[in-house]
Amino acid sequence: MKKFWIKKGIMILIFGTIAVTVFGFIVMGLWNNILVQVLSVKVISFWQALGILLLSKILFGGFHGRGSWRGSPAWKEKMKQRWDKMTPDEREKFKAEWKNRCGGRWGRFDKKDEETMMAD
Repeated sequence: MKKFWIKKGIMILIFGTIAVTVFGFIVMGLWNNILVQVLSVKVISFWQALGILLLSKILFGGFHGRGSWRGSPAWKEKMKQRWDKMTPDEREKFKAEWKNRCGGRWGRFDKKDEETMMAD
């Protein structure tokens, strides 16, 4: 059993390294072949391409793999089931808590927001 996890860890490390390398070369190639000609920017190196890739991850939160809940149909369905099981008092308490946390959509929470939540 221990050998299995060691092999799995080594494989993840190998494939992760290959993936990062390939994505780095893709970013470098696209930058150097498109942006240099279109925007007259400087040519970048492989390491700069990896930096841009990391920066885009930080700024835009991309590269979501499994386990990402955002936009997941399963997450939405689970939330709808949970909402359907709530009593009217529990729903009001839930809405009040989220209004307190987020201020509703753009600082307000009204009937339209509830309808939107139910439609999703």
